Amino acid sequence: MNDQGLPWGAGAATGLGSLPGTDIAEAQRIVLGELPVLPHLPELPARGPGADMIGRTGGLLVELPIELYAARWRVAPRPGRDLRRARDLMERDLDQLAEQAEEYAGPLKIQAAGPLTLAASIELPVGGRMLRDPGAVRDLAGSMAEGLRGHVEAVTRRLPRASVLLQLDEPALPAVLAGRIPTESGLGVHRAVESGEARGLLGTVIETAGVPTVVHCCAPDVPLGLLRSTGAIGVALDLSLLTDLDPLGEVLDTGFGLLAGAASPTPTGRAPTSAELADRVRTLWDRLGFPRRRLAAQVVVTPSCGLAGADAAYARAVLTACRDAGRRLSEQ
Repeated sequence: MNDQGLPWGAGAATGLGSLPGTDIAEAQRIVLGELPVLPHLPELPARGPGADMIGRTGGLLVELPIELYAARWRVAPRPGRDLRRARDLMERDLDQLAEQAEEYAGPLKIQAAGPLTLAASIELPVGGRMLRDPGAVRDLAGSMAEGLRGHVEAVTRRLPRASVLLQLDEPALPAVLAGRIPTESGLGVHRAVESGEARGLLGTVIETAGVPTVVHCCAPDVPLGLLRSTGAIGVALDLSLLTDLDPLGEVLDTGFGLLAGAASPTPTGRAPTSAELADRVRTLWDRLGFPRRRLAAQVVVTPSCGLAGADAAYARAVLTACRDAGRRLSEQ
């Protein structure tokens, strides 16, 4: 824990999850080399079904098998080939991590889709997203909570000196709360999930996983107050999408952590420099009116979103810039 009680060192930087390519060994070497203070378990969706965010998390579910049908994930009657593939990919990733990070001692971030985004993405066997059935959503959250607890234990067994930080990816959360998730026909929308229900679902997953958790939402209108009430210790968001700073200031004032998505693509297509990223984060912090002495401990510098769509050289340059920006902030 740092001076702010958060599970990362001052001046930390990390990635949000996805990287380009299909070579997990190379991706892990890059992450461990470029992000030594807070590495993350990279995700490589280019490897195909089961390596995508929904399939990867679906592979962790307990007693709730999923399968691909017409290029969409749905609840399956029994475990099959698609589920085995997702689980095999994850097992391979963890074995490779154990080999490359055997001596690592420090915080390590792992990622999974959050329960609301998962419910908005996986379909019921009879059709329609799980989101339409409150009972199915509760079952999904319970299955996910148990699966994540087991996943954390699997990571800890392989890297006993590391401390796990969990990131729940909830890009669909604002749309779920507002009732903007379309039905299968596209002619209607699914029910809006009440804030209390969303809080309970996220809280169940976070409490059961049993490790410090941040929630990532790279969308406008992130419900920051709701996220703070779930037991999460921080939020990851895209700084370029911020419009109203007051809600962010309110949660940060309580000591909430911020994974600041500062590395957005530049107009020229080049990777941003570490100086540009540090200035972006400092400017936001100053506008919020907080003392600079808290900045390096409370804020982690990250890309604005996943990097799966970037080329390898650009992705690596962004991670390097985030790392060096974190160091700049810790030296101010």
